[in-house]
Amino acid sequence: MRYVIKVKNVFKTFGDFTALDDLTINVDKGSVYGLIGPNGAGKTTILKILAGVYKSNAGKVTIDGQDVFENMQIKERLTFISDDLFFYSTYTVKDTAKYYAGLYKNWSWERFESLKEIFKIDVNRKVRRLSKGMQKQVAFWLSISAQPDIMLLDEPVDGLDPVMRRNVWRLMLQDVAERGTTVLVSSHNLRELEDICDHVGIMHNGRIVLEKALDDVKGNTHKLQVAFEGDVSVDLISQIRPIHRETYGSVNIFIVKGDSDEIVKTVKDYSPLICDILPLTLEEVFIYELGGLGYEFENIIL
Repeated sequence: MRYVIKVKNVFKTFGDFTALDDLTINVDKGSVYGLIGPNGAGKTTILKILAGVYKSNAGKVTIDGQDVFENMQIKERLTFISDDLFFYSTYTVKDTAKYYAGLYKNWSWERFESLKEIFKIDVNRKVRRLSKGMQKQVAFWLSISAQPDIMLLDEPVDGLDPVMRRNVWRLMLQDVAERGTTVLVSSHNLRELEDICDHVGIMHNGRIVLEKALDDVKGNTHKLQVAFEGDVSVDLISQIRPIHRETYGSVNIFIVKGDSDEIVKTVKDYSPLICDILPLTLEEVFIYELGGLGYEFENIIL
């Protein structure tokens, strides 16, 4: 397995506040890696370290085996779309494109021109005078035209309408498939990430608490729906060891980990009236993983 992005035992503090605490992340080349976590988990901080905006206090951050901070050869191969965009006040879209063309070795004017059909923004308009959503479109237009090897995205489609969100993801996934672009994206829209990510990392208090292929993350955690003529056996509960339980009349919903076939076999030994394994969403996995780390979620069945 070739990891293009490696973050190993990284610490980052701001005064007395520890934003990253022994953080380790590995991102495969040509993959889409979703970084998720509650507000303040450190997602934006690690993206800014990878972009070379911040420098870590300790640990190792490399892209293709090279240190990132003050490395122009690496920076001309990556783009970073921040949640807080910056554009020069007097620059038009065309001016900004010329600026990008001077920074990125793979810049394509042909692609920039072809993307006019998607973004439909007058290139002579000043970017700072556009709406937030249109500024975000310009950021993607420029980033995709730069044809980077790595894209770092922080809440990337926030402010875009549904059609434009779909267009942007389609363009990026096309580059992943055709050019082997590596995408590391942080977002609170877990439903959207579920459709595009190969791998996910769940952050909490500056650390990764779970990092797996998306199918593996969902495959090991299950929503079990069961009902019995009487109460659920205490012995059954001790065997399946649920991490969460909901009761609706005679129907019980358990969140359990393990092999689904073994779980069902164990439950059926107790002659249930109902025994179903229901699919979990990425949002539910996120909620229940953090539920074991001090987050309390009451009566959440999504």
